[in-house]
Amino acid sequence: MAVLVTGGAGYIGSHTAVALHEAGRRVVILDDLSNASRAAVDAVRGLTTPDLAFVEGDAADVGLVGEAIDRYEVDEVVHFAASKSVAESVELPLAYFRNNLGSLLGVLAAMEDRGIRRLVFSSSCTVYGEPDVVPVTEASPIGAVNPYGWTKLHGEQVLDAVAAAGGLDVMLLRYFNPIGAHPSGVIGEDPTGIPTNLAALLMQVALGRRDRLQVFGGDYGTVDGSAVRDYLHVVDLAEAHLAALDALTTRTGATAVNLGTGRGHTVLELVRLAEEVVGHPIAHEVVARRPGDAGRIWADPSLATEVLGWTAERDLRTMLEDHWRWCESHPDGFADARTDPPRAPRLGGAPGS
Repeated sequence: MAVLVTGGAGYIGSHTAVALHEAGRRVVILDDLSNASRAAVDAVRGLTTPDLAFVEGDAADVGLVGEAIDRYEVDEVVHFAASKSVAESVELPLAYFRNNLGSLLGVLAAMEDRGIRRLVFSSSCTVYGEPDVVPVTEASPIGAVNPYGWTKLHGEQVLDAVAAAGGLDVMLLRYFNPIGAHPSGVIGEDPTGIPTNLAALLMQVALGRRDRLQVFGGDYGTVDGSAVRDYLHVVDLAEAHLAALDALTTRTGATAVNLGTGRGHTVLELVRLAEEVVGHPIAHEVVARRPGDAGRIWADPSLATEVLGWTAERDLRTMLEDHWRWCESHPDGFADARTDPPRAPRLGGAPGS
């Protein structure tokens, strides 16, 4: 049997594919490569096995997903495939609803047709919106404040309904802010176009690929005025998906779980520590707040420890050191290794958060 990883060529998906393989699972990646590359798949194969299965296509295509399930005898699914920029979702809300909910519904339909019950869903802390109380627990009020967050919240509602009807056992993993890279430096974050994740932008400025980093908001009620986030090493996050699949062997229905460190850091704290890691100043400027952003949010991860037996282990410096190692060895991402022809950018494929 095997686990299907949709969006498995992307940032979090590729690291999760490696973690699953290392734990002895047979992995099948499905990705439309709209925000990833075939070179990323090759890099995952280099860290795992040369014959790791890869299916190129859209997770919204029920027939394609079903064929992959049948061919590789899939019995569990980890679903990442989605678009994931908060700012872009504000500009293109319809595209986000079509892609993120469409891919989820496609996967669910293919699973239902074959009686597959176990699913791990890539959700997000954006479902909490702008929390009044931090840290947030899974019982904190829900109220997304941007279209990306709404797609995750609506996705959870769909999954809750299907699980309540007895057709699914699912872990809803609410990520906080993934950064870092595999310690080998072989895989890391390689977004198409302008990065949407802070750490990726920060490192591109450090490499001289961009002039400066814009820090959105300097008037939040925090120690230095910049927003507070709970940064989480992508390898810790990948390992949580393995723990979630294991938990689903005995846990039924739908379970929402926060994945974070339980510690908040401001954006400017992250910038200062990154400057120590790279060994030189990183140009940045504080600008106006960005629509759809929360001012402060970090997790209470105690339920993840209780339900999954999982705790984040890597600290912020390690996250930045691993991210920088990847960027130094791949200043243009996977661009030099790409063998597939250039693609026109389009929404879909593998997310980075």
